[in-house]
Amino acid sequence: MQETDSTNSESPVLVNRKNGVGAITLNRPEKRNALDLTMRQTLAESMRLLTDDEQIRVIVITGGDKVFAAGADLNLLVDKGPQEVASIDLPQYWAPLANCPKPVIAAVSGHALGAGCELILMCDIVVADSTTRLGQTECNVGIMPGAGGTQRLVRAVGKPLASLMLMTGEMITGERAYQLGLVSELVEDGKTIDRAMKLAQRAARMPPLALAAIKRSLKQGADLPLNEALALEHREFLLLFDTQDKTEGMRAFLEKRKPEFSGK
Repeated sequence: MQETDSTNSESPVLVNRKNGVGAITLNRPEKRNALDLTMRQTLAESMRLLTDDEQIRVIVITGGDKVFAAGADLNLLVDKGPQEVASIDLPQYWAPLANCPKPVIAAVSGHALGAGCELILMCDIVVADSTTRLGQTECNVGIMPGAGGTQRLVRAVGKPLASLMLMTGEMITGERAYQLGLVSELVEDGKTIDRAMKLAQRAARMPPLALAAIKRSLKQGADLPLNEALALEHREFLLLFDTQDKTEGMRAFLEKRKPEFSGK
C-alpha cells in the first residue's frame, strides 16, 4: 500500500496513507490555511481519492499544530458579484467531504474560522486543544456562511448560541466548544494530531460496513421524527446481519480473539 501521496511542500494539500488511515493536511501556512480555489479543488479531489480507496477506512483532516483554517481566501471573492460566485460553484468542492461515507476526524489547533469552522462541522469527530478558536466570522466582512454554517451550527448548539456566533462573529474557545459538544475531545496543546491519528487507527480496525451504517443513521436520522429515525436505525441494524463482518465479529468475541474485519 502506498504510504505517501504528496510530500511536495508546495502543494496546498498534503495526503498520506498508512495502516488504513488517510491523513489530509491543509498546507498554506503563510496564509493561515485560508481556502483559495486551488486548495478547495485539491481538498475535494483528495477526499474523493481517499473515499474511493478501499484500503482507507478512516480520514483525518488537520491544518497542522498552529492553525486549522482561517476561512476563505477573500482574494477569491472580493471583486465578484452573485452570478460570478455562483459560477464558481463552491458547493461542489464541499460535497466529497459532506457526503463521505467513511469516518472523518478533524484535528484542530489554533483558529478554525468561517469556512474552516464549516469544514469542522462536516466532520464526525473533532479533537481540539486550548489554542483552538472556532467562529463563523463571515458577518465581519459583509456576508454570511455559505457552506452550512447556519444550518449545521444551529443543529449542533441551538439557536441562541448559533445566533450569537453568527450575528456578532464572536469566537469560542476549544474548552467552550467541548462543553457544548462541538468538540469530541479536548487534549493537551500540540497533541491534537497524535490523538486524532490514534482514534483513526482504532476506528480503522472496526468493521467498515458497520461504521458506514452508523454514519448514515446519524446523518439521516437527525432530521426525522423519532419513530422514523428508529425505523431507519433498525433497517441498518438488520442489514448488517447479512455481512461477513457480523459473523467474524461475533465468532471472534465468542472465541476470545481479535476480529479481522474485511468490509464484506
